[in-house]
Amino acid sequence: MFAGQYYCKLDEKGRFILPASLREPFEAKGEPRGSRVMFVKGQDLPLSAYSAQEWDNILARAKDTFTEDRNRLFMHYVVAEATSSEIDKAGRVLVPGRLRKMIPLDDDMEIVLVGMYHRLEIWNPSAWRRYLAQHSEDLDEQASVMLDLL
Repeated sequence: MFAGQYYCKLDEKGRFILPASLREPFEAKGEPRGSRVMFVKGQDLPLSAYSAQEWDNILARAKDTFTEDRNRLFMHYVVAEATSSEIDKAGRVLVPGRLRKMIPLDDDMEIVLVGMYHRLEIWNPSAWRRYLAQHSEDLDEQASVMLDLL
């Protein structure tokens, strides 16, 4: 499970070092694919990053849940846009250039990783701050309900 916010710097190739505390879910356990991150364009402006195992679970749920037409749309608009990247031995992950442009991320800049239970969101820091500011009223309205969980 992912939680928290992590600020990471992109290098000149568009890679960031995945914090050590976040790596375990991405590590392949006896799988030939190695440690991989699946990137998908998320809601709003972030990218979503899934472990290969979680991505396989999503595909299986889609196949079992959706009608044939809805599954086809899901494949065309979500799966076709998904891109994987290996985690190298130094813990670096390449954010594919096409996806860096979508959110937009510039080379040699900071990104924010936001833990979202079963996935990470990858944000441009200024877009993340804007998002939080735009939704602060929603938070104020819902804060008591959310804090009751604690």
